[in-house]
Amino acid sequence: MSSSTKTFYNLPEEVIFCKRCVMSNQRPASIPETSHKRERANATYMNLNNDNICDACLHSEIKDFKIDWKSREESLLILLDKHRKNNGEYDCIVPGSGGKDSVFQSHILKYKYGMNPLTITWPPILYTDYGYKNFKNWLESGFDNISFTRNPKIMKKLTKLAIENLLHPFQTFILGQKNLAPKIATQMNIPLIFYGENEAEYGNPIADNLSSLRDKSYYTYKNLDNMFIAGLSFKELKEKHSLSLNDLMPYLPLYIDQNSRSNIEIHYLGYYLKWTPQEAYYYAVENSNFRARPFRTQGTYSKYNSIDDKIDDLHYFTTFVKFGLGRASYDASQEIRNKHISREEGKILVKKYDGEYPKKYIFETLEYLGISEDYFNKLCDTFRSPHLWNKINNEWHLKKKVFS
Repeated sequence: MSSSTKTFYNLPEEVIFCKRCVMSNQRPASIPETSHKRERANATYMNLNNDNICDACLHSEIKDFKIDWKSREESLLILLDKHRKNNGEYDCIVPGSGGKDSVFQSHILKYKYGMNPLTITWPPILYTDYGYKNFKNWLESGFDNISFTRNPKIMKKLTKLAIENLLHPFQTFILGQKNLAPKIATQMNIPLIFYGENEAEYGNPIADNLSSLRDKSYYTYKNLDNMFIAGLSFKELKEKHSLSLNDLMPYLPLYIDQNSRSNIEIHYLGYYLKWTPQEAYYYAVENSNFRARPFRTQGTYSKYNSIDDKIDDLHYFTTFVKFGLGRASYDASQEIRNKHISREEGKILVKKYDGEYPKKYIFETLEYLGISEDYFNKLCDTFRSPHLWNKINNEWHLKKKVFS
């Protein structure tokens, strides 16, 4: 392989776009965050079949034509009846920060199915004003909530390290959001946890959708020596960055022995109920006064998805740098699968918005984390895989685009 075609992160050398949506085979499949290292040696990416149709589009077809949703709901009722409590105690946990999905999950579980959910929140790194209002509106629609305030000094340090080592500004939030619920479930003896749709609906292996349960590898660990945060081992974090186990504990998964004793089950509600993001948005507007962003999100055309954290925009910019796929690619692909726009419309939206520099919040976010904009931009250049990017007249250009 020549240097001009060298790939980073174990990415596929040839860029191939799905023929139905605007996603490419460069989209990373989910891996446990605590195994995430820069080289991503064990990573997998969006699978395309022999007709160049991606797994997410194939699953969308299955959702529309092959799943008996009435039967799935009946299975949900059996699960809920198994865990339902009538003694005043909580019988399930719904993690979230007041976005459309957590509103939909918690509200429908409580008001349609008669459950008693406890909502829990790992707060955004930097709330947007409208994101915080949506969080408050969510709780005021009828929910108890535990919001975890982590050590800001440690959170900033780990987020900065994740940017420097992985160009992954969202990692500390993902770690907290995914790992807080099992810990609280263990402490409070509430073994049933619900997340929204399975990540497999958007590009993980299609077989992941065959079960309602989240794989335990995503929220448990056996050996601390095998855990990585910000791409660094526990030993490196301790010796080079003076971080103790107590400092790191909020970000770590649940120890597997604790999980075995507590019999926690983490289910995807989207396995039982047909999940459509736009419908979740309309439901949240109607039932919790959820409000979209008052302006278009930079990097895309939408206003209501992932809007509670100022670092979200930065995160999607970094996915564009690393994988050639920005926020518009993700949004348009999802809307194409739901038949809300055509592929041609999606290509136009990607051409217009994908990779847009996130000026609205980047200066505030980087200043909060103690990173200069110049340093960040130079850092981005070191994460651009040569098989994706060309530099022409001092500007970076993707070698292959869905619209060219």
